[in-house]
Amino acid sequence: MLIIMKKNADEDALDHIKEFLISRGFDIHQSTGVNQIIIGVIGDTDSLDIRELESITGVLQVIRIMKE
Repeated sequence: MLIIMKKNADEDALDHIKEFLISRGFDIHQSTGVNQIIIGVIGDTDSLDIRELESITGVLQVIRIMKE
């Protein structure tokens, strides 16, 4: 799963989403670019609700990566 943060997301928003995921047992990998921050969520993400994640402050879009 990929979580794309809004360009104007502050550190508090970033910390909140990371703590949310880690507290639920997921590992994360953050990629920080010039204009975008993307968080890769590692683990069985089937239990995560995309709508709930997208409602968190600072989140622009959530993309579920499908298994083959």
